[in-house]
Amino acid sequence: METSKSTKVVLYAYGILAIIFLYLPLVSIGFASVSKARYLSFPIRAYATKWYGKALDSSTVADLLVTSLSIAGIVTVVSMVVGFFGALAFSRYQWRYRGLFQKFILLPIFFPQTVLGLALLMWFNALGIIPSWKTAVVAHLVWISPIATLVIAIRAYSFDPALEEAARDMGASTFVILKEITLPLLMPGIISAGLFAFLLSWGNFPLSLFTTGADSTLPEWLYAKMVSGYSPLVPTLGMLSVAASVIVLLTAILVPQLIGYLRALDQRQKGHLRSD
Repeated sequence: METSKSTKVVLYAYGILAIIFLYLPLVSIGFASVSKARYLSFPIRAYATKWYGKALDSSTVADLLVTSLSIAGIVTVVSMVVGFFGALAFSRYQWRYRGLFQKFILLPIFFPQTVLGLALLMWFNALGIIPSWKTAVVAHLVWISPIATLVIAIRAYSFDPALEEAARDMGASTFVILKEITLPLLMPGIISAGLFAFLLSWGNFPLSLFTTGADSTLPEWLYAKMVSGYSPLVPTLGMLSVAASVIVLLTAILVPQLIGYLRALDQRQKGHLRSD
């Protein structure tokens, strides 16, 4: 059934309006970050880029970025590992409490982050653990690891287990099957889970607010500046944070394509050498 011209126009208009609705706030932040005035006002009378220079030269901003990147990096790696084995546990194997395990591992997703952060803070205090960025890593993992597991499980459910069984019939060991078949087939899901984990941890505010203690992440600093005293560094750091997220996404998209292109080129060259 072909779509009529009027329907296409409506769909295109709806898509454009949805994009404007989603990204217009970012545009306004971009304008605010290049305003010469100290306080936010529209229309902007004079433009300046000095706030970007101050943000890059600030030691406070550097500490915030190091803390946020450290938390997000560790959470990304651990979530990918935990998600990989967790997804295999309830999507590739049959065992007695498989359904119960699946429900429990996905349960933290449905908890409000503020309640979860408060509960973890009380638990750390009961254990005598002083909150810091390291406890924030644990808090982020409690909420983000189930999401990574779910993302990888979607991929794990989609490939045929007969591929692993055929390799096992050919004498391949469990490690070889994991390395040569399972990992390559699940790699798109693992990369997607890693992206989700990094971006969710990088921009997480509720869990960080309760569990970082004396340390501070970038979202916490932005919130504190907005409620205690506005500074043009707030929209500037907001735009830098968005730019960093875009770079991470583009890298995740382009690097696998580049690797695939290089592999195809290498196979083509090997094919030419064999033919010669």
